[in-house]
Amino acid sequence: MWLRSLVVFFLAQSLMLPALQAAEPEESGSAQGRENAGDPESPEAPDRSPRVPTFPVEGDVAGQLGVYETRYEDTFAAIGNRLALGYLELVKANPGVDPWLPGEGTTITLPRQYVLPDARREGIVINLAEYRLYYFTGQGVQVYPVGVGTAENPSPLTDAEVTMPLESPAWYPPASIRAEYEASGDYLPRMIPPGPENPLGSHALLLSEKGYLIHGTNKKFGVGMPVSHGCFRMYNEDISRFVYQVAKGTPVQVVHDAVKIGFSDDEVWLEVHRPHEDYSSQDRDRLWQQVFAEVESFRASHPGVEVKRSAIELAVDQADGLPTMIGERVTRMAADRTVDGKTPESAGEPAQRLYF
Repeated sequence: MWLRSLVVFFLAQSLMLPALQAAEPEESGSAQGRENAGDPESPEAPDRSPRVPTFPVEGDVAGQLGVYETRYEDTFAAIGNRLALGYLELVKANPGVDPWLPGEGTTITLPRQYVLPDARREGIVINLAEYRLYYFTGQGVQVYPVGVGTAENPSPLTDAEVTMPLESPAWYPPASIRAEYEASGDYLPRMIPPGPENPLGSHALLLSEKGYLIHGTNKKFGVGMPVSHGCFRMYNEDISRFVYQVAKGTPVQVVHDAVKIGFSDDEVWLEVHRPHEDYSSQDRDRLWQQVFAEVESFRASHPGVEVKRSAIELAVDQADGLPTMIGERVTRMAADRTVDGKTPESAGEPAQRLYF
């Protein structure tokens, strides 16, 4: 991770704030911007309401699947930007549909039901495995797509906090990035001002994890994919509202949770995420081993849980990021016993059980 200083200052009254470190190798170097200072009560203030629903949390599950009928000119990239969904999550949730030409009148699934990641349910939780950001509020949870780091430049697993919101940040590329451009015959200036060419987008949240931000982008296609050098990219349409919801000091947990399992009432739900658009046999084998371990650990922690192997196999086979009900928590009552004290199983009656 190339780090350069991030200098944040107010463009009024000549009030200067101390220099701060912040960078992302692709968007890294110094960034300069104004701390948010708009008047939300002004009649000309922009709409700052979130673009995504706030879903109530029901046990370990939130949200509900939606549907959308495509238009002739639609692509998954355009639909994702319009509806605040990531490209990969749309692709995985809609197998068999051409993401670049779904066609007129095609009904696609909007993946807005979630098993919550294994993390504290406060503030911001970013799950690298699913390219999503969860924001927990007093009313429930909002879920946004984010671009994250690549395998070569991964995002950090961290427990940090928001230190400052920024608007209109300028980007000062480090010498290493400029050298890469020069080696390929391109020229990169020492400073890119706020505007459509700025890789940091319109707004950003500076994190206490040195060198990392949650920020907008001038590359909309990268949202919801592993494309950055470690920072977290949101659509400008999302981050420009999100920064006004998030207070300084908000916790930011970054986890990698490809296999999520939990309860909704007494139902057991499983959500499995493959890392890429393609699904290799190596990824499948790795996920199957992880699912097996997660399910066994979950059953050991929750006596009385019965699961169905075929449902688990289907979830792993598809790895589409959609929650699948795989079993239930069963409470056997004394009334289940026969008059002579034998259980139905011991009396020769088949037991109603689901085996993993």
